[in-house]
Amino acid sequence: MAARRDRRRREGWGELDEEELRRRLALLRTEHRDLDAAIAALSSTDSQDQLQVARLKKRKLKLKDQIAMIEDYLTPDIIA
Repeated sequence: MAARRDRRRREGWGELDEEELRRRLALLRTEHRDLDAAIAALSSTDSQDQLQVARLKKRKLKLKDQIAMIEDYLTPDIIA
């Protein structure tokens, strides 16, 4: 448990409680879906803005990592 607390501090979550983490998770998922739609829209048009598409994809990957970290934190450890 102490390791999780230390990880939360390093990751900038501070003293967020579970409810705040769940709200943050919902916001991150929404932003991830929105980026997916934006990437699809830019890709479907014959846009020459590949740099913008690359930036959006990079942001989407960062969001996915943040989502995974919060989900891992919120999921209780299973003792085998």
